[in-house]
Parts: sequence; structure tokens; C-alpha cells
Amino acid sequence: MRDKVVLITGATSGVGYHLARDLAVRGATLLLHGRDQARLDAVAGDLRALTPAVRTYLADLADLDQVRALAARVREREHRLDVLVNNAAVGATDPTRRDVSRQGHELLLAVNHLAPYLLTTELLPLLTTSAPARVVNVASMGQAPVDLDDVGFENGPYDAVVAYCRAKLAMIMSTFDLAAEVPSDVLTINAVHPAHLMDTPLVRAGGFTPITTVDAGVLPTLRLVADPALDGVSGRYFDRFDDAPAHQQAYDLTARQRLAAATRALVASR
Repeated sequence: MRDKVVLITGATSGVGYHLARDLAVRGATLLLHGRDQARLDAVAGDLRALTPAVRTYLADLADLDQVRALAARVREREHRLDVLVNNAAVGATDPTRRDVSRQGHELLLAVNHLAPYLLTTELLPLLTTSAPARVVNVASMGQAPVDLDDVGFENGPYDAVVAYCRAKLAMIMSTFDLAAEVPSDVLTINAVHPAHLMDTPLVRAGGFTPITTVDAGVLPTLRLVADPALDGVSGRYFDRFDDAPAHQQAYDLTARQRLAAATRALVASR
């Protein structure tokens, strides 16, 4: 990974932090994203003991204007971007409360799907000029069909677990769409379920009992970032190390077209 520039969202804890440490040892230049400057500074200071090539980017991904500003800063300051890892995610501590983002979108959809979609599309020019580049979307085996008549989960009783699973499937569906638009020798875009119920703040805050370590999720993610055997492999969903089928809705072209149209409308709203 020497001479490779890698942007990791949600890099101050969990898989993002541990992945950054691994890549630091491998000589990558790290662009660390977080939403708390003090935590970003602490993590950057830790990683600079391994490599001096660490830069930080502050943004709250629950605000799409900040996502656009983040992409603009990266395009302005960085000469290349070899890998984008869309790792940041949010769950819910109250499974029955529907929270919303800065733009009024259902929060889990906004952070887990809209933000990585927008960040990726805004950074496509930098990624493609750095070819061959990679995008890794950290998804989940927890997937539920998106209600295409109610993408924002506005109707009926709200369930945050279902909302999370819908958002992660939406991320996978957009992964497949974007991969179809860009030649795989220029940019590969894949999604991965790194491990089940890792010991992360997201899992614990959701009230779940962790059953695997964070390290168990780092290796499958690192493989998509760095393994030369995956050169040119794009538009896939991996369950850890296995090229696996996602939820069947991800292969419904009509459903993907409807979701893509809804996604574009939502990210365009201010």
C-alpha cells in the first residue's frame, strides 16, 4: 500500500480505526474522517507513531451539505485518491424513535446510504483520475427490502432495526449501480459484510451482545482494499471472504432504478 492514498470514513473507532492502523503499518497515506475533532486528533496522533502520512477531515455525515463540503476539501487538497472506504455507520438507541438528519431524511437512511452514495459520486472525478482505484462499502448481512413507496420510513410503525437493514441493502443496490457505470479497470466498487456483531460502539449502543472481535472484520475489509487478486472485480457483495448473494431485491433492476431515482432526489434536496 505504499504510495496509496486511502480515505476511511468513521475512522475514530471500530473497524475504521483498526483498518487505519493496519494500513498505516503497510505504508499507506491515510485520510481519516470523523465527526469529532478531538477524537480525530487523538487517533491521528496515535497513527503518526506508525506513519507520518496521516491527514484528518471533519464532517457530520448526517448533514449532506457537510458531505459535499468534505468531498470538496478532499478534491482541493489531495492530488490522488486510490481507495475510498465508506465505513461510517449509525444505529439507533431507541428502536421505536424515528430520528431525522439535517435535511429531514430518516437518519439511518441518511448516514448509512445517502451519505456514502453522495460522497462516492462527488469523489468520482478524483478516484477515476487515480485509476485503478477502489471503493469499498461496508455493508451488512442484515438486509431488508426497501419499501420503494416509503423510502424514508414515514408511514406505519417505525422499527430502527428494519430501517438499518433497509439502508444497508440500499447501499448494496447503489454499489451494483455505480459499478455498472464505471469500467472495472478504472474503478472497482464492492460491498462487504465484514463480520457478525463485532464488538463495536454501534453494536453495543444498539443493545446487541457482541459475538466477534473487531479484528475479525478488518481482514475481509482489508482484502477488498488491498488484495491484487481482486483487481478488476467490481459490483459484488462479499459475506466476509465469500462472493455471496445479497438480498434478492438487489438484483431487481426495476427496484434499483426506482431506488436510484429516489436517492438522487433525496441527495439533491436542501
